Amino acid sequence: QVFVFGVVDEKVSWRAWSGAAGVKQQPAEGNGRVVLIGDSGVGKSNLLSRFTRNEFNLESKSTIGVEFATRSIQVDGKTIKAQIWDTAGQERYRAITSAYYRGAVGALLVYDIAKHLTYENVERWLKELRDHADNNIVIMLVGNKSDLRHLRAVPTDEARAFAEKNNLSFIETSALDSTNVEEAFKNILTEIYRIVSQKQIADRSAHDESPGNNVVDISVPPTTDGQKSNKLQCCQNL
Repeated sequence: QVFVFGVVDEKVSWRAWSGAAGVKQQPAEGNGRVVLIGDSGVGKSNLLSRFTRNEFNLESKSTIGVEFATRSIQVDGKTIKAQIWDTAGQERYRAITSAYYRGAVGALLVYDIAKHLTYENVERWLKELRDHADNNIVIMLVGNKSDLRHLRAVPTDEARAFAEKNNLSFIETSALDSTNVEEAFKNILTEIYRIVSQKQIADRSAHDESPGNNVVDISVPPTTDGQKSNKLQCCQNL
């Protein structure tokens, strides 16, 4: 089976396609968004390119507006395809990028472990995300550039405590040397998949147990001529 990762009317939907004999299996296509947000220069674009193309660009320029790429992964034996949206971190693009929060099913909130100001701004990014995104969005706090250990300005324990306080998952990554990049994306996509799957199972159970679904159709066959004559004889005998 292939599960399609999509957003329909700003709600997550998963559609299973049959791969049985005689049925052509459909491709994993969808428009489910996972957004990368955070200050300019924290490495969002390189995280995206490392995950989707296994590339890193030392001369990466600031994103203008919004860019996206797709990648499929396996979760519980199912193929999941997601769109990863890289949003500009500069203030002048804020109005454009905030529009992409609506309908997003997941977000990676990125800061630079070597620049404390980018971590301080996480709280503002988080507020903006929660103001515009769906209440059920899955959020992961990502401390990028973990290869800059000698320049670390944000202690791991401090960031982890902030994540726990705000019900976020947490990981440190390096787009430069690939550390934890796969894990970050796969972890958030897996969490989204399982949450949505559980919700759909619960919704299906509630639908199956509703009073309207417990009604049994009763079929009454038409009266035959033989049955009519029997009834007449019965009445005549009286």
